[in-house]
Amino acid sequence: GLGDVYKRQKSILMKNLSFIFFILITQFSYSQTIDTQITDIEEKLISWRHEFHKYPEVSNREFKTSEVIAKHLESLGISVTRNVGVNGVVGILEGKNKGKVVALRADMDALPITENNNLPFQSVNDGVMHACGHDSHMSILMATAEILSKNRNFNGTVKFIFQGAEEGPPPGEEGGARMMIKEGVLKSPNVDAIFGLHISSMLPMNKVYYKPRGFFASSSRFTVKVIGSQSHGGTPWLGVDPIVITSQIINSFQTIISRESNLTNEPAVISFGIIEGGNRFNIIPNEVNLVGTIRSLDYDMRDHIKKRMKELAEGIAESYGGNAIIEIVDGADITYNDPELMEKMLPSLKNTAGNNNVILNKAKTLAEDYAYYLNEIPGFIFELGGYNTNETRKAPPHHTPDFFIDDSSMLLGVKVMTNLALDFLDSE
Repeated sequence: GLGDVYKRQKSILMKNLSFIFFILITQFSYSQTIDTQITDIEEKLISWRHEFHKYPEVSNREFKTSEVIAKHLESLGISVTRNVGVNGVVGILEGKNKGKVVALRADMDALPITENNNLPFQSVNDGVMHACGHDSHMSILMATAEILSKNRNFNGTVKFIFQGAEEGPPPGEEGGARMMIKEGVLKSPNVDAIFGLHISSMLPMNKVYYKPRGFFASSSRFTVKVIGSQSHGGTPWLGVDPIVITSQIINSFQTIISRESNLTNEPAVISFGIIEGGNRFNIIPNEVNLVGTIRSLDYDMRDHIKKRMKELAEGIAESYGGNAIIEIVDGADITYNDPELMEKMLPSLKNTAGNNNVILNKAKTLAEDYAYYLNEIPGFIFELGGYNTNETRKAPPHHTPDFFIDDSSMLLGVKVMTNLALDFLDSE
């Protein structure tokens, strides 16, 4: 009768509710366990970062760095492949069942900078320093790998990518993201999505900064060789002064940005990093060399800038009786964060860091070769605040001798990377 049907439906409903309740309790307990493990790993996290900072290695020379990483991953029972893209390390962690594959990436190389910080773990390698935060990136991903290796109750696979030469391989060498991709880092197993972070020394800690679409700029390296005619400094009319020509070229290049680029659409930058020429106070040299970078968040703007630089350099040099030879080599592409994936994973960021601590930011004219992964598969990179606002000194820029980040800023990075991986695999 109807009474029996009602009883059966009620019984089924109670069983379903019990099952849902069991799942919720299990997931809550699982989440609490992971949170506790992340909190407990902070001491090791900081210790790793200090070791990397003390013994930095430049692009394509990350020999000891990669060894530390590989041994750690192997100790966790993670399958490890070494020497991918010169010194890159790739770890593969499989969950309880088959599923999607998510990649997490950190960069390893330091910079040719002499550190100016008075730290107990200050760099002992002369003229080399972790001045961009890669020491913290590696440490965060090592901690993330340890947490996930202890909690394999997920479907799918996590691939850990520790990449060298993000700052660019030495002249004449291959390296970085492009080489790792070429050697199959996104294959076997094929990666479905990739996540990465970049710590910022100038953004307040305990916050995450994101932006869909263009996040970091493209980067191009240019060289200009200005050729004149050498003469005595007391008789400049007997030669062609390449220093004077160079000064005119430098000024004219800046007008490409200030007068020819629509900066209301996207930002663009031309900066000079090296000016070389001459060897004595009373000799006008035969040539001067300029080296610098172009940054843009729009490829059409970048192409226009490159075209005008060539026209101006050659035209100005010729008008003074000299010659200019300009070469431009494109480096990193625009770092394009997949908008659909970012929208999908935004709840994961907010649940981890707190709704008010996840901040939509503007694009930056920094560059990242992480862009090449995003050219191949969906993914995104976010910034992690690394500056303690209680510091008495001003936050230093990246790539400077005074660069520093607060150790306690890294733990949030571990939480976010761990949850991004788990939440992506769970959503799939």
